[in-house]
Amino acid sequence: MYAWIWHRLPGPWPVRTLLGLVLLLLVVVVLFTLVFPAVSGWLPIDRVTLTPTTGAG
Repeated sequence: MYAWIWHRLPGPWPVRTLLGLVLLLLVVVVLFTLVFPAVSGWLPIDRVTLTPTTGAG
């Protein structure tokens, strides 16, 4: 997959590297702003259950 993307990017390798980093940053931004907030309601991350302990050993 990465080779396919690399060969589709235009320009010499420095330009490809910069474009690849921009694409990676774009994917991260989309994940954090759209995808993760949309699925956070389905994940049990905020439902923490702890059992009380007395502290006596």
